[in-house]
Amino acid sequence: MQDIGDIFNNRVLLVALVACFVAQGLKLIVEVIKHRKIDMRVLVTTGGMPSAHSALVTALAAGVGQTLGWASPDFAVAVIFAIIVMYDAAGVRQAAGKQARILNQMIDELFHEKPEFSQDRLKELLGHTPVQVIAGSALGITIYWLSRAAY
Repeated sequence: MQDIGDIFNNRVLLVALVACFVAQGLKLIVEVIKHRKIDMRVLVTTGGMPSAHSALVTALAAGVGQTLGWASPDFAVAVIFAIIVMYDAAGVRQAAGKQARILNQMIDELFHEKPEFSQDRLKELLGHTPVQVIAGSALGITIYWLSRAAY
């Protein structure tokens, strides 16, 4: 049981999770500024500004590098993992979101006269723009460095 308790002593993990949660919280603030309304769903959805995935993986990579060494294989794995996650967020998931938007538009246009056709809409906000990914990465690194200053 002590091993599970050790998870709460893993500073690298905790800082990465804090970066993720801060990014999700900032999405709510951006939503309020942008649309002048509070939509709590942004706290648990993908996409939006800044990228919580990018904040999480960059804070994680920075923590691994600082803790185990910038030349360690562990840091290399964390960086490669971060690159894959950020590429996926800005590339593959962004493209999937664009396809969902087009498919939703096609369904709307093809079946607007058939109200009995009630198909669930596809989720359109799946990925991030490159700016959102960069902002998330900058946030993750900033939160990691701020946590270092606190210790």
